[in-house]
Amino acid sequence: MSVEDQDQEGLRARSEQAIAELAQALLDSQVLENAVAAAFGAREKALEAQQAAMAALNLPSAGDVERLERRIRSLSQRLEEAEDELDRVSRDVGRVRREIAAEKRGERASSSSDTDA
Repeated sequence: MSVEDQDQEGLRARSEQAIAELAQALLDSQVLENAVAAAFGAREKALEAQQAAMAALNLPSAGDVERLERRIRSLSQRLEEAEDELDRVSRDVGRVRREIAAEKRGERASSSSDTDA
């Protein structure tokens, strides 16, 4: 290994050590912990304020819209099932009507042949 390679390895090792120490210092830092906690607290308060504003304006939230969308899809599916069932019943009624009409024609044909005789 050349001197230049050794220098790069040494520099890399020292850099990694410095980064690790910095990361550990940040993790141990009460200031950073407080800042993160404050940021999360502010986020929660902003969400609550947004929800209150939307409610005051009578606007639905994204969750409300998603629930409504799911209900509409469910209703649409149920409506399609009802349409399919109605089509099936309509076909059955048509078939029964044709059978009744055929029976009536058969009765007329047999009664007219009875009177012809």
